Amino acid sequence: MEFMTALQSGLDEQKPSLFELLSEQQLASLIPPSLRYLLAVATHRNPRYLLRILNSFDELYALLSLLVERHYLKVYSGGFTENFYGLKRERVLRIKGGEVRRAQLGAPNEVRETLKLRDSDVWKNLAITVLLPYVKRKLDESYDIHAASVNMLGPSYRDREQYPIEGTVRQRIFWLYKWFLRKVYPSVNAAYYFSLLAFNLAYLFDGSKYHSPFLWLVGTRMRRLNAADGRAIALATQPKLAGPARLGARPGQTTSIFSPRTMTQTVYPRLLSSLKILLPTSIFALKFLEWWHASDFARQLSRKANEGLELPPPTISGLPTSTPKRRVGTASDDPEKPTTSRRDSGYGGPPISSTTRIPILTVPAPAPAEQSNPDSSNTTSLCPICLNSPIQTPTAAQTGYVYCYTCIYKWVDGTHPRQEAFMEGNANAEDEEGAKGWCEEGGGSRVGKWESGRDRDAVTGRRVLGGTGGLRRVMV
Repeated sequence: MEFMTALQSGLDEQKPSLFELLSEQQLASLIPPSLRYLLAVATHRNPRYLLRILNSFDELYALLSLLVERHYLKVYSGGFTENFYGLKRERVLRIKGGEVRRAQLGAPNEVRETLKLRDSDVWKNLAITVLLPYVKRKLDESYDIHAASVNMLGPSYRDREQYPIEGTVRQRIFWLYKWFLRKVYPSVNAAYYFSLLAFNLAYLFDGSKYHSPFLWLVGTRMRRLNAADGRAIALATQPKLAGPARLGARPGQTTSIFSPRTMTQTVYPRLLSSLKILLPTSIFALKFLEWWHASDFARQLSRKANEGLELPPPTISGLPTSTPKRRVGTASDDPEKPTTSRRDSGYGGPPISSTTRIPILTVPAPAPAEQSNPDSSNTTSLCPICLNSPIQTPTAAQTGYVYCYTCIYKWVDGTHPRQEAFMEGNANAEDEEGAKGWCEEGGGSRVGKWESGRDRDAVTGRRVLGGTGGLRRVMV
């Protein structure tokens, strides 16, 4: 690493190495998820006041980041985390090579003022520092919600969603947005990362002054802070004289700390500058907590505290009291015996909706032997919906039951073939879709008489918070 740093710097000592820039980017990318996690923990204790803030975290973080980054760009000529690494941003001169190395040695203060970011440069850098990451996060989140799962389910599921010709303008725009996420965004995302890789390699071997294509677009490059920058920053951040003359206030105007003039000229800059101390302190606290939870000392304390604590096993209300030995409605081994209905099979009756007061379509729970052997559940247990072994792409609902991803996704979405066959009550459709024996004899449409299990767990019939977004993949 040191060899590559010396190789690419040459005679330009103010050019930072690629490893410094990548470290700064990694630190900047860790701040949003860390703040979101802390806010989520606090929201569990005070959901009444913090839930709305958590739901609008991306927008609020972008606004706060805009204020902080603008202050650091104007005062320190660099972003918040860039100043932590001793880096700055400067304009690229419109001259051959864009370099004034002799002037940097003879007149560093004048060169700094010449290369200092103007107001237009500050706003351009804010666009690629704040707006671009915000748009990238929202697109990634929308892709995970609307496109990633649909692509996994296959083309037959995607064909269900046709363009709403007679729909509202909002529905048409939303359909085009999801089409963009499925068809175009993967290519755009790949081009984004390939361009970053190309500029990083060119910067590493001293083939470019820019390590990012977006800095190239706005005509800004990264540099190290020098002595002239230190003197200018100290002059800009030093405390001014107290009194009305310091604030430029007229006789009779207030100098209270709550005055807008005092807040904008004194409290606001000092509050933002104090973040330089908060960042290393928070990193130290995070490392300490990481050591604490990983050490044996913390484990021994928690073990002693829980020695006299006896917790009962978890129970889920609404589960069937007994599990049938055969699938509901399937023919028995003896051909003379009639098929058993769901009510006569010992299932205990289907769960009843608390709102509509009608039964909910569910499937039998896994066998108790499979529940009691979690070590082999990932390889030998059956999916309660399709009864395939092993489970394909294990996915857990909020009740703890594990299904195939495509099965539980379609079930919560209300488009599983067995749900459709059951609600239609068509015996031929049940045979074609493999849903034979799922319902009692007699047939007929069950719309209005049963709930299909949409937005509910397939075994317990409980609602899945967040719909399909509440499902979680199981890492094996």
